Amino acid sequence: MPDGPREPAEIVDARGLRCPLPVIRLAARAEGLPPGTELSVLATDPAAQYDVPAWARMRGHELVAATESDGVWTITVRVQRSDT
Repeated sequence: MPDGPREPAEIVDARGLRCPLPVIRLAARAEGLPPGTELSVLATDPAAQYDVPAWARMRGHELVAATESDGVWTITVRVQRSDT
């Protein structure tokens, strides 16, 4: 199978939600996931571009990507441990 972009295993749709709800939803979904799982949050709140990476850093997860298109941020993290 060719190497290429991988789809995240999980997506949290937080479009239309304001801070801190995108991070709260992301944290709830990340809880108990096995290390290495990629998790993306879709958010329209511009604060998510700062809040999600800060949450990942504080919890020991890895920020994989953060992109914006048409007002929607897609921020992907890789879970590094299960005790979020």
